Amino acid sequence: MARFDNHPTVKWWREQATSNQQTSTIPLNSDALRSLCLEALADDVGFVEVDRPAIADQHSDILRAFPPAKTLISFVTRMNRENIRTPVRSAANLEFHANYDHANEVARRIAKTLEQAGVRSMIPGASFPMEMDQFPGKIWVISHKPVAVAAGLGQMGIHRLVIHPKFGNFIALGTILIDAAVTEYTYPIDYNPCLECKLCVAACPVGAIGADGHFNFSACYTHNYREFMSGFTDWAKTIANSKSAHEYQQKVNDSESASMWQSLSFNAQYKAAYCMAACPAGEDVIAPFLSDRKAFIQEVVKPLQDKVETIYVIPGSDAETYVPKRFPHKTVKQVSSGIRPKSIQGFLFGLPLLFQRNQSEGLNAVYHFTFTGSESRKATVTIQNKTVKIEEGHIGKANLSVKADSKTWLGFLGKEQNIVWALVRRKIRIRGSLKLLQAFGQCFPS
Repeated sequence: MARFDNHPTVKWWREQATSNQQTSTIPLNSDALRSLCLEALADDVGFVEVDRPAIADQHSDILRAFPPAKTLISFVTRMNRENIRTPVRSAANLEFHANYDHANEVARRIAKTLEQAGVRSMIPGASFPMEMDQFPGKIWVISHKPVAVAAGLGQMGIHRLVIHPKFGNFIALGTILIDAAVTEYTYPIDYNPCLECKLCVAACPVGAIGADGHFNFSACYTHNYREFMSGFTDWAKTIANSKSAHEYQQKVNDSESASMWQSLSFNAQYKAAYCMAACPAGEDVIAPFLSDRKAFIQEVVKPLQDKVETIYVIPGSDAETYVPKRFPHKTVKQVSSGIRPKSIQGFLFGLPLLFQRNQSEGLNAVYHFTFTGSESRKATVTIQNKTVKIEEGHIGKANLSVKADSKTWLGFLGKEQNIVWALVRRKIRIRGSLKLLQAFGQCFPS
């Protein structure tokens, strides 16, 4: 470093270093930081220390992304409710993407001001996750919802959206990681704004939200996010597997092709998000619902229910059974989930998300999995009373034991390996009834 001693920048920094060291450990004033965030056009804000137990499962990911993180700034920006409520989904998508862009810009304004004060920050992004090298695993850096709940910005409703006590669920969430502590942190509100009115249950076109609180992630993901990630992968495979334009048109109609073009040109389009549209919770939102519930349902919920549209479902899924019974005027189209786990960890992580409880009716079995080869792992999967439980190691007595080479098993899941051939080559070994393996597969259609 001696050869840099006389450089003007080096001289300047060394003159500043002493004073910077004296102030770097002083916590930021929480009231001043809150005012800064609101002036940057956040609509509400809270602060969570990085080691808060409520976000412990994100701790390693946070520090991997930004090692000096000490505090998470959680904030919300409001959406235009009427754009979300309309059955015209182009208007809803315009609002979604415009508000996500706004939230990211709010975060950038806050970060810029903090940088000028000597506070380092990192913005994971409020909108679409970008870590696609990890797909179909965890592709996001921060799970904004649990951070927002920890920060006191709302609670999760039965539709799995954060409901702000004032703004309802018509919000975008943002998080900023900073390298400073603050003088006062915020904590969860002491009630849930969710009314449990079940309007989200009534509006959901795929039955993803159960009246008993159950949530079918797979059903929601397959339809609502049809033009994102896995749906796009499935569409691309459809093109590749079509021998001619005529064969492609037999599988994908002109409207669907145009919709995919729209997503590629103007941001991916959500197919529903009706649960958000129908939600009446929140002080700023609740008046029409309480004033005249029947009128609210007629104006907001029924147009979404009556909309003639294509609903995307996985063959053999609960959604495929639900849609024709509940919404016979909507067209059901079978598609692949497009999800192919890249690892045994991804396979096990995805089981609760892909589980179809109605397809598991009558099945009560314990499965022991032993994976060998490039990825060694033991796990127990218990399917009982229409629930699924995944545990490390071999727990209890198995009704079916599966020992498999990890690469072969992943190839089988990706439909690249024939299970009969794998059994013959003893790359996959089964102890128990093969029917139990078939029943297992029916619970996780893809």
